[in-house]
Amino acid sequence: MIAPGVKLLDSVARLEARRDELVSARAGRPCVIVSASTCGTANGAEELIRALQDGLKQLGLADRVDLRVTGCLGFCEQEPLLIFRPSNMFYPRPAPGQARRLLEESLLGGKVVEEMCYRDPRTGQSVWRIDRLPFYGRQQRLVLGANMEVDPCSIDDYLAIGGYGALAMVLAGATPERVIQQVEASGLRGRGGGGFPTGRKWRICRSKAGGKKYIICNADEGDPGAYMDRSILEGNPHSVLEGMLIGAYAIGADEGYVYVRAEYPLAVRNIHLAIDQATERGLLGDGIFGSKLNLRVHVSRGAGAFVCGEETALIASVEGRLGTPSPRPPYPAERGLWGKPTVINNVETWANVPLIIARGAEWFAGIGTENSKGTKVFSLVGKINNTGLVEVPMGTRLREIVFDIGGGMPEGRHFKAVQTGGPSGGVIPESLLDLPIDFDALTEVGAMMGSGGMIVMDDRTCIVDVARYFMNFLREESCGKCTPCREGIKNMLAVLTRICEGKGGVEDITRLERLARGVKAGSLCGLGTTAPNPVLSTLRYFKDEYMAHVVDKRCPAGVCTALISLSIDEGKCKACGRCLKVCPTAAITGGEKKVPAKILPDKCIHCRACFETCPFDAVTIT
Repeated sequence: MIAPGVKLLDSVARLEARRDELVSARAGRPCVIVSASTCGTANGAEELIRALQDGLKQLGLADRVDLRVTGCLGFCEQEPLLIFRPSNMFYPRPAPGQARRLLEESLLGGKVVEEMCYRDPRTGQSVWRIDRLPFYGRQQRLVLGANMEVDPCSIDDYLAIGGYGALAMVLAGATPERVIQQVEASGLRGRGGGGFPTGRKWRICRSKAGGKKYIICNADEGDPGAYMDRSILEGNPHSVLEGMLIGAYAIGADEGYVYVRAEYPLAVRNIHLAIDQATERGLLGDGIFGSKLNLRVHVSRGAGAFVCGEETALIASVEGRLGTPSPRPPYPAERGLWGKPTVINNVETWANVPLIIARGAEWFAGIGTENSKGTKVFSLVGKINNTGLVEVPMGTRLREIVFDIGGGMPEGRHFKAVQTGGPSGGVIPESLLDLPIDFDALTEVGAMMGSGGMIVMDDRTCIVDVARYFMNFLREESCGKCTPCREGIKNMLAVLTRICEGKGGVEDITRLERLARGVKAGSLCGLGTTAPNPVLSTLRYFKDEYMAHVVDKRCPAGVCTALISLSIDEGKCKACGRCLKVCPTAAITGGEKKVPAKILPDKCIHCRACFETCPFDAVTIT
């Protein structure tokens, strides 16, 4: 039963009328925007929102100014962002105590509060308009662009920017075959890992005649450092639901699932709320827009198993079974959930579908490269100034992402490598910074697109230790069902650990390569077949670093504790005493009362705490 005051959208005409009503009501009204997804909330967004609410009331503006609480706006390093419309004036991480002043001086007075503005770390210049921020200037934000325009808890915000209009276009006259043709012509490929053509998957599923069919949104995003899907669900969940509705119409499904890991509480809350709102308005359920389309969507929460990102393991988990992969074929599009044909796409893929329908397949196909169309969202993290979510056209060069958008390395450090594609991805060296980022180019250099994780490393990163970290992650996350993956990853980790501990030999490098190729060739699912990528890519581009570990018994980056020694340069030491306070084994003498510090080798455990703490670069690693 529809709640009082809620307008049922049971026809295209009513949808359009509601949109016109919303646009008219908001026209000309000033707006205060606060980003409050996981990153913003962790940095105090809730306190800031309360301060802004109080400030608007005190200034008599509560009924004249819209306060819009959005999801992630991408610039996670600086969130929460406070933005004033229509001036586009913005302030990064304002304190709640500054809210009243900013409302008075910037919203009402149109004055820039210079000391609170963002400062570009490369130039030192202040930037006060969000649309002039270098971080956004080189992006093309199609999937993420609406995050600034909608409160994820408000279906009306999504309707006001044209939400569910693509669904209306489809149901107004497009046949399922025509929808699939459009998705095929767009060149959309799955954004969750393998890059399989989306339209082809839909066509395979539709070709299975009669009976029950399902659609699934894969939001099981388990890559270290990756949070693209989480932020889309947190910031614009209705775009995902609209994509699923169009997909359900195309393949003939009447039931769907959003499979999301329980570690994403805000995403879980927002998708539940979006489903409830869409159902209440008649956009989910039976006879949508008076058509024959029926769809009910459920939320299934995963327990955080990385392997459940693989389609057949995900299906097993939804069914209540142990989340382990199954042999393919048959593929889920032929025989999936409860034995029925099932289309599984990830969050970003579904969110692209309404854009393709609304703007046309030709428009989407005009973005990107020959075999990789559209844009891609990356989580840019690691040793870089501007961490956050970046959306760029396929084919954008890695250098542009790292330096022009990401702002380069902090503290004057030197770029060393970037790891793409999650724990099963590859490590790309500095010599390939001009690589165009698309599905084919990444595969050619031994990496992969994956879901879009991008971890930047500087010259203080040990590549062998990085390979060890990812092998340890994959060993813990392997379901253990097939022997090549279970035993091969464990053995690769043992070899890498031996090398990092200074116990490795040249023969271990040959052993690593042999193990890696065996795991790649013999594993059952995508986790195992791609697990060797970190090892193979680092051996390909950084073999000299491996040789330094096994021949010279030296870690060039000064990370592997068994292969380093620390000393203090008395000429640089200021006797501040900081190193004494952080040393866990009392291995430092002096360091106070003008006496330079000195490390006692027999007590030092090479933990590097003194190195990380010293503000004068007096501690050296050899």
